[in-house]
Amino acid sequence: MADRYLSFVTSRPGAFLARRLGLPRPAPLARHHRGRPVLTGPVELGEGEHARVATALRAVLASCGATVEPGAARPAALVYDATGIRESRGLGALHAFLGPRVRSLAPCGRVLVVGTPPELTTTPRERAAQRALEGFVRSLAKELRGGSTAHLLHVAPGAEEFTESTVRFLLSARSAYVSGQVVRLDPPAVPSAAARPADWERPLDGRTALVTGAARGIGAAVAEVLHREGARVVCLDVPGAAEPLNALADRLGGTAVPVDITARDADARIEARVRDAHGGGLDILVHNAGITRDRTLARMPAEQWNAVIDVNLTAVERLTAALAPLLRDGGRVVATSSVNGLAGAAGQTNYAASKAGSIGLVQALAPLLAPRGITANAVAPGFIATGMTAAMPFPVRTVAARLNSLGQPGRPVDVAEAVAWLASPGSGAVTGHVLRVCGQSLVGA
Repeated sequence: MADRYLSFVTSRPGAFLARRLGLPRPAPLARHHRGRPVLTGPVELGEGEHARVATALRAVLASCGATVEPGAARPAALVYDATGIRESRGLGALHAFLGPRVRSLAPCGRVLVVGTPPELTTTPRERAAQRALEGFVRSLAKELRGGSTAHLLHVAPGAEEFTESTVRFLLSARSAYVSGQVVRLDPPAVPSAAARPADWERPLDGRTALVTGAARGIGAAVAEVLHREGARVVCLDVPGAAEPLNALADRLGGTAVPVDITARDADARIEARVRDAHGGGLDILVHNAGITRDRTLARMPAEQWNAVIDVNLTAVERLTAALAPLLRDGGRVVATSSVNGLAGAAGQTNYAASKAGSIGLVQALAPLLAPRGITANAVAPGFIATGMTAAMPFPVRTVAARLNSLGQPGRPVDVAEAVAWLASPGSGAVTGHVLRVCGQSLVGA
C-alpha cells in the first residue's frame, strides 16, 4: 500500500511546499534486497575504558565486509562499546564520540551503542551508568533524521562471541523500521544453538517453518522472507482464505494447510500435516494468525471478546504445546504481538489482552525450551500498512501512521525481516525478548 504523503513530500514540488509550511518530511527508508551488503559505507568504531566487546565487534564488521574508518566523512554507522563505563562521569566519553559525529551520518545510517545488562553490574554507580545508556539511546533515536536509527545492545559477559547475527540485523537495511530498541544477548544454554550460518544470505537452508495467518499481509510477507532465506515453508490459514493461501504456497514451493486454528481438531490436523511435509520435523514456528473485534469494553459482547482471545492467544497456547515435540533442537518460536499489547489502546481491551498474553507466553517458554537450544521471542508491530489498517477511517489512519520517530507507516516486510532474524540459527543468544517493529512509536514505546 503506497504512502502517498511520503511520495508527495519527497517530490520536488512537495518538498518545497512542505518546507514552506513546516510539514514533517520523513525520509524514504532503505530496505534489504538480495545482494545488498550489510553496510554501504564506512563505520566509525569507538570504545570506552575497560570495553570488552570491541574485539568481537571488529571481527563482525570484518565479516560483514565493512571498513572501519576513523574520521569518515559520511559514515554508514557509528558503533560505540560502552560496556566498560563504570560511573556516570564515564558517560562523557560516549558524548564525546557521538556528539561531533552524529550529524555526519549517511542517510538511513545506524547508531549502535553496546552496553552491559544493568542487573549484571557490580556496583550501584556502574548500574546507574549502564541504565543511563537506555535513556540516551531512546532519546537519540528521536533526534536522528534521514531515516537513521539507533539501538542499544546489551551483551552479557560470556555472550561476546554470539553477537554477529544481531549486529548484522541492527546495522543493516533489514532493520529499516526498527529504532530506539534495547536488545539483550545472553550466553545460550546450548552454544551450538547460536551457530554461525554457512551462508548469511541463506541462513535458513534446510530448515522447515510453519507460519500461521499466512494468506495475506504480514503472514504472507513472513512466509516469503523465510523462503528467501532458504526455509521450506508450511503456510497455514483459515479455509476461507484457501485461494490466496494455495497461490502463496505454490509460488514458494511450500505446503498449504487450510485449517481454522480454533477448531476442536485443529491441533491434531496441523500436527499430521507438519509430520507429512518436508521430512516430518519443524525448525521454526511463527504464530501470526490474529483478528480484531474492536469496541469499548462496556459495549463489547462476550462473543467478540471470546473470538479474539480464542484466535490470538488460546489457539497459540494449544498449537505450541501440540507442536513442541516436533520442534528440532535449536528450533525457533516467534509470536506476533503488537505495540498495543504493550501500551494499550482504547476499544481494544480484548486485542491488547491477547497480544500482551502472547508476550507472557514466549517469556515463560524461553527458559523451558532453552535446554534444547530452542528460543522463544515475540515481535510487536506498530502501524503497518496492511489491508487491516487500510480499513481504518482515513483521518485516524493518517495520524496513526505518523506517530513514530520515522514519521511513516511500516511495511509487512519490516516485520518479516525481524522474524527472520529471530529465526536465524545465529540468533540463539536472544530469547524471551520482545522486539518492537514500530519506527519507535511515540505512543507507549
